[in-house]
Amino acid sequence: MSLAEPGDTQPIDTEPITLGPPAITKPSATPAAGTHPQSTPVPVPPVHSPPIERLLSVHIGRSGEVAGGMSQVVNGYLAHSFADFDLRMISSRDGSGGARAVAVAASAGWKVLRLADPGRTVVVAHLSQGGSFAREGALLALAQARGFATVAQLHGSSFADFAQKRPGLVGRVLRAADVVLTLSAESSAAAAEFVPGERVVLVPNAVADGVQREIEPLVVFGGAVSTRKGVDVLAAAWRRLAPEHPLWRLVIAGPIVDQPAVPLTRGEFVGALSHEALMKLLERSSIAVLPSRDEAMPMFILEAMARNNCVVATRVGGVPAVLANGVGVIVEPGDVDSLEAALQRAITDAVWRAKKADLARSAFETTYSAAAVFPLVERSWRTALDRRSDRVVKKGTPGLRSPSPQP
Repeated sequence: MSLAEPGDTQPIDTEPITLGPPAITKPSATPAAGTHPQSTPVPVPPVHSPPIERLLSVHIGRSGEVAGGMSQVVNGYLAHSFADFDLRMISSRDGSGGARAVAVAASAGWKVLRLADPGRTVVVAHLSQGGSFAREGALLALAQARGFATVAQLHGSSFADFAQKRPGLVGRVLRAADVVLTLSAESSAAAAEFVPGERVVLVPNAVADGVQREIEPLVVFGGAVSTRKGVDVLAAAWRRLAPEHPLWRLVIAGPIVDQPAVPLTRGEFVGALSHEALMKLLERSSIAVLPSRDEAMPMFILEAMARNNCVVATRVGGVPAVLANGVGVIVEPGDVDSLEAALQRAITDAVWRAKKADLARSAFETTYSAAAVFPLVERSWRTALDRRSDRVVKKGTPGLRSPSPQP
């Protein structure tokens, strides 16, 4: 750009305009008639882009050092730096019962009532079966009634059965969600019975990467020591295997629920471990085993895949989809013979075992790593905000009504 005095017909050359606060140099004397004043730098204030206001994702449920996949999913979210969202946790339960549990839930309700800025905030309720569905579901409905975008994230192993038994409760909760996140095709189909299918999104759990350690002849089970997790089947299979493989050891990690810690040759019940301790165990082990009778998408399997284990598990819930295409070894639940045969092959065939571990690691990286999953999760939060905006617009436009929800 050129500067000119009034009456000039030719532009006056000027020096380039620079950013920053340089001093202005004034001419030492008034210029004579017919001459031009010495051009001076023109200060231009620095250009500051307005700060981008980040969005907020508020999670309702339980986090911390707690056994169970749901808490580990929430922990993973809280530890991750999302591109556009900051995260906040509202604890709606802490494992207590009675008056203490009521007080924790009431405190969570009060915090939901105090949430602000619904246009930039999405509320995510983490739901399991039973009391969790009613408690966290009520908090989700409260958030939706206050005008917030809402996401129902389904956990637990038996959502489809629970939905059949409690259709009224499930329908009320899911209809309060702009987006429903599920862990398996079965759960997605069940959820779609209550809300339009486009609101249901299957997003796998994500797990953190592991650390490379020296691998040992170690078989690891992680989970509740219970009939549901098939510990009785594992103990029976190991009694047959242990005498043939003196270099191998079985470690069963998890809280005792309804299966006793029976004596096992070169097998050990170590009780509940911290999540960090269990991950270090998986980083050393060669084989991870989970012979459950009922599952959704167990975090233990994904964590074992991330840590280069050959995975042996049962054909339940979302497990077959996770271990498809040779990623792991799938046996029938409750079948001691098939579990024994799978472990026997994994123990004795080192080349085959290593191939399974490599396939598992590759599947983790492409499908279940934080880099693969968290962008999908964040996209679902944005979708909820968009649908919330549409809801607000339709509510404020005379004659424009939202379609009635499916029964």
